[in-house]
Amino acid sequence: MSVVDDRRWWILAVLCLSLVMVVLGNTVLNVAIPTLIRDLGATSTQLQWMVDSYALVFAGLLLTAGALGDRFGRKGALVIGLLIFGGASAASTAATSADQLIATRAVMGLGAALVMPATLSILTSVFPPQERARAIAVWAGFAGAGAAIGPIAAGWLLENFYWGSIFFLNVPIVVVALAAGHRIVPSSRDPEHTRLDLIGAALSTLGVGAVLFAVIEAPIYGWSDPVTVVALLVGIGVLVMFGAWELRAEHPMLDLRYFRDPRFSSASAAISLVFFAMFGSFFLLTQYLQVVRSYTPLEAGLRTLPMALTMMVVAPTSARLVERFGPRAVVSSGLGIVALGLALWSFVGTTTPYILIALNLVVLAIGMGSTMAPSTASIMASLPMGKAGVGSAWNDTTRELGGALGVAVLGSVTASHYASAIDGIGGLPQPVAEVARESVGAAVQASQTIGERGGDLLAAGAKTAFVDGMSLAVLVAAGVAAVAAVLVGRYMPSASTVPTREGEPLEPALSQADN
Repeated sequence: MSVVDDRRWWILAVLCLSLVMVVLGNTVLNVAIPTLIRDLGATSTQLQWMVDSYALVFAGLLLTAGALGDRFGRKGALVIGLLIFGGASAASTAATSADQLIATRAVMGLGAALVMPATLSILTSVFPPQERARAIAVWAGFAGAGAAIGPIAAGWLLENFYWGSIFFLNVPIVVVALAAGHRIVPSSRDPEHTRLDLIGAALSTLGVGAVLFAVIEAPIYGWSDPVTVVALLVGIGVLVMFGAWELRAEHPMLDLRYFRDPRFSSASAAISLVFFAMFGSFFLLTQYLQVVRSYTPLEAGLRTLPMALTMMVVAPTSARLVERFGPRAVVSSGLGIVALGLALWSFVGTTTPYILIALNLVVLAIGMGSTMAPSTASIMASLPMGKAGVGSAWNDTTRELGGALGVAVLGSVTASHYASAIDGIGGLPQPVAEVARESVGAAVQASQTIGERGGDLLAAGAKTAFVDGMSLAVLVAAGVAAVAAVLVGRYMPSASTVPTREGEPLEPALSQADN
């Protein structure tokens, strides 16, 4: 039982501030892509790696960073992570080439890997069990809102300042978080002081990194390309080795026997699948608003605000719903609402009134907000307190892998349908047709280089092809969410306790939290 800290809600504010900074770092770059092409002369490959270098380092090191926090101190991991993230953000503002920005983004990923699991593990250590679910719900609400707030903040900065300002935004946040955290955030660590599993850390980093590389690069090279296949096979093979090692290690970094607890395994699946839908749909939504509907980055960001606001309200209140109805009912219902929202999205066209799009975003946010917080709380409640850092890191890893897979799969479905539709547009000069086939953004730009009549036909045809492909992709995501809702309804427990491996009850389940 943890000691109750009177400052715990102020501590939560510092942790949420640090969390939002990390989430912003993962989203702000998307709206700056046109500016980076113009100001840094970035190629398509360089643009891809500006995003991917952060994601690869971040996801690949999460489990290791969480284990380091458990072993040597979670506050120390948070402070070091903030310093690295802030320093790399400041360096990013001064980058003079695309390659420099790729490198600084990778360092930002290292800082993020230390910060994000530390925030949730510190939260778990300072809040008593009867308040922990509500605190995690607030934490999850800020995580979801940060993903939507990032494009708004970046859009405003890009319209008023130079491109580097989107990274300088992180610096004052780091300063405030460090100053406040130094005064009120307590130190905590695994009381058993177990040895660090260096082999497990190396295998998890390599395995997760290789799988994520394959998933990220698949839309570029193709799922059957040797680069994708080899990376995926290497990643899976290394993760199998990681599993075998963890099962026989004296002090495993991630005890795979935790997966026997249905709270841990079903919640992990729920988080992966909801982020599959969330990241994949956001990837398509950004292109739809900026290219198909011709909104500026700021205008597009503002039009995602209903989702952010809804998630900030729904996620914190989900804890009370869990207390009344149990995690199984809330999470499975949330996934069902996500499936409904994605199915409704498939009816969005090139001229759909914004009010309908906003209502659709609200539906999606209700489902996602209802799913993320209870699933995260379920994972953390199923682990020993000493493993809070690894549990938090695993929660974050499932988010990253699910999100990357969502972008890759939904992006591939959309791109495949789009390319086929563009091939059906006749009368285009060969060079224009090749450029237009790359993306809807490239097609709209290419339409300005040919005659007015042909250009209008190409732009309209490309937008229609993209929207049709997007509709097909979100239906795939809706199917995934619906299957997840059924599986969670079948396997996630809602009883007050769940047996451990030794047959003893774990900490009381969050569905029966004491008010």
